[in-house]
Amino acid sequence: MNKQVIFNLAVKDLEKSRAFFTALGFTFNPQWSSDSTAFMNIVDGTIHAMLMTEDFFRSLIDKPLAQAKEANEVIICLSCESREELDSLIAKAVAAGGRTPHPPEDHGFMYDQGFEDLDGHLWNLVWTAKGWPR
Repeated sequence: MNKQVIFNLAVKDLEKSRAFFTALGFTFNPQWSSDSTAFMNIVDGTIHAMLMTEDFFRSLIDKPLAQAKEANEVIICLSCESREELDSLIAKAVAAGGRTPHPPEDHGFMYDQGFEDLDGHLWNLVWTAKGWPR
């Protein structure tokens, strides 16, 4: 069985979020998108995010919607193939309107930095010298 990871993120402005993530190099599948959703490919065939308008997201839950700019429940972590790829994605995120909540951290064997997207969701990018365990 081909397993995939698909996580859902509530966004205030779907088109602004689509433009932000397009600037980072992510692509969208129009077949799985609508006026209230955008299916984003992060790692083709394995990792995706469904960006949803806040109203649509609320229709799927029975408790209040957390506002990521005020409080965080999760940090989305993505591995990178190189330090250069990590630095490039951070630069693209900042240029597209995101912000970095902390400076890069270099531990020798591991290098990481994060960014906050337009809605306050936290993304952490990590490179390790020996790769990730499988």
